[in-house]
Amino acid sequence: MIQQLIKDPVQLVRKYPSVPLTVDCAIFGFDENELKVLVIKSDLEQFKDKFSLLGDIVKSDEELDEAAYRVLKERTGMTDVFLEQVRTFSHPKRHPGGRVVTAAYCSLLNIQHHQLKITDNDLHWHSVNSLTEMAFDHKQILDACYAWLQKNIQEHPLGFNLLPDKFSLRELQNLYEAILGMRLDRRNFRKKFASMDLLIDLNEMEQDVPHRPGKLYQFNFEKYEQRKRKFIGIDF
Repeated sequence: MIQQLIKDPVQLVRKYPSVPLTVDCAIFGFDENELKVLVIKSDLEQFKDKFSLLGDIVKSDEELDEAAYRVLKERTGMTDVFLEQVRTFSHPKRHPGGRVVTAAYCSLLNIQHHQLKITDNDLHWHSVNSLTEMAFDHKQILDACYAWLQKNIQEHPLGFNLLPDKFSLRELQNLYEAILGMRLDRRNFRKKFASMDLLIDLNEMEQDVPHRPGKLYQFNFEKYEQRKRKFIGIDF
């Protein structure tokens, strides 16, 4: 039977089930020591007043990556964001309209450096910790992307792009605590980063801060690039 279908490509296509393919993007942002995510109001009556991630159907002539970047541009106006595919979600009943398979994408950025140029349908940054229910299965997708982010920030120095060019160890620890969702021991945290030898001591101190000024550092990206194959991550 398969051999007969292969001889007739048109018949082969007709025999395949028609299942829509979509992309959904979990765009995380760090701002004011808090982890946030971009959400938008669902336009389905069934999910009235509930938020969803940014998503759309993949066009017949698009690669998945192309569709994800298109969605991001059309919904936010942003074009300078790197997206990475996390996983697919394919539960037969994940969408009320029928069987829909979606590919989830994730990104982490500094909100202050990425201005939203479009805010239709109440598009806004929302605290991750305050989202308890979302449209479709988007809370499940968000949780999976969040777990992926937490794993990756311990394996790669993703968070340093979210900090000022010069930062204190207090700011660095606040960043990791916000993303990991846990309090970290101050002494242990600083000891681990000191042992990695990836911070450049600038011999400068913080200015005009409401607490005791801390020393300022920069991340040594050049040294990390040289050693990243041997970088084993940060085990808190």
